[in-house]
Amino acid sequence: MDNMFKLLGFWTGIFAVMFFIGDMLPAALLFVASTGFFLLLGYLNLTERMYMYLFGAYLMVFMVGFSYYSTFIHVPGAGH
Repeated sequence: MDNMFKLLGFWTGIFAVMFFIGDMLPAALLFVASTGFFLLLGYLNLTERMYMYLFGAYLMVFMVGFSYYSTFIHVPGAGH
């Protein structure tokens, strides 16, 4: 299970680089933070149950944040 978190860290790192190259700095910083979080968890060697609890908590925080952003902050059709 720890290898899966290292793999998640790798892919979020790739996304962070791509967002940075695309000049999307807030998204890149968010993915850099996710990369650090996943890599830290990957090297902790926790039990599989603890990894599942942490991933579930991560998904819950993401969905609450995304729902808040898409409901109250995002302005539809306000592209540049």
